[in-house]
Amino acid sequence: MPRLLLALLAAVAVATPALAQAPKFDRKEDVIYGRKWGTALTMDVFTPKEKPNGAGVVFCVSGGWFSSKESVNVGFVSEFLKRGYVCFAVVHGSQPKFTIPEVLEDMHRAVRYVRHHAKDYEVDPDRLGITGGSAGGHLSLMMGTTGKDGDPKAKDPVDRGSSKVAAVGCFFPPTDFLNYGKDGAVMLGRGTLEGFKAPFDFTELDPVTRSFNLVSDETKRRAIGKQISPVYHVSKTSAPALIIHGDKDLLVPIQQAERIIKRYKAEGVECELVVKAGGDHGWPGIEKDLVTIADWFDKHTGKK
Repeated sequence: MPRLLLALLAAVAVATPALAQAPKFDRKEDVIYGRKWGTALTMDVFTPKEKPNGAGVVFCVSGGWFSSKESVNVGFVSEFLKRGYVCFAVVHGSQPKFTIPEVLEDMHRAVRYVRHHAKDYEVDPDRLGITGGSAGGHLSLMMGTTGKDGDPKAKDPVDRGSSKVAAVGCFFPPTDFLNYGKDGAVMLGRGTLEGFKAPFDFTELDPVTRSFNLVSDETKRRAIGKQISPVYHVSKTSAPALIIHGDKDLLVPIQQAERIIKRYKAEGVECELVVKAGGDHGWPGIEKDLVTIADWFDKHTGKK
């Protein structure tokens, strides 16, 4: 299992004992939110039994862009459940089979699915927060900056809805693969991220042979790298964002958080960076920071 995911799971596992104080909830497993290449995409839905607040939280189950059902950690969503949020733990198409651009399409689909079925889950479709750590944080920021309107002519009614979210709250996210740690440092599956090559093995579909060909041209690779970096998509309409990041993180340097926070401020988007002094890629007591993220969602999803 990739180090990114191991670090996150080890950190959030500390939160699990708090479940004894959490409200009771119902868990619906393996809800199919989409299909691709003959494969079902699933999420687990956690619904609090007491005091629902009418809002939802999408949890990106991802570390190193690796995602699996086994990685759904109830401890990560317990604070949100305690406050009445319905939580959607999304498992996306995982590396090494799928690349980041493909993963992002899964996340757009997942948010659209939640919005389309909002009435079924008794949540307001305009009161959705999104969260995750590391790769899950990256995906959260991408949804917060590139959420888009649906296609009104789409055959599938789910695809007619928007993939926009109301707020982002995340941990130690990569934000700029073309300037990773320092200006000009390109980390598209190399350097610091050389242990995560597969998510950056971008491909193109040949319309004649119907086969996928690896993109090897460096100019094209960098163009895709820019496309999947949330820092380049920040605009005045981006969702408010909270980032919690350790200043001793060797895998995803805090420079990544600082870089996108600077962009948010330049665009006038409400944002906040919480710096964990001495924090690496995960730290003991991270469950306390989930409280901070929940507070952020309370503020920006219009809790009633």
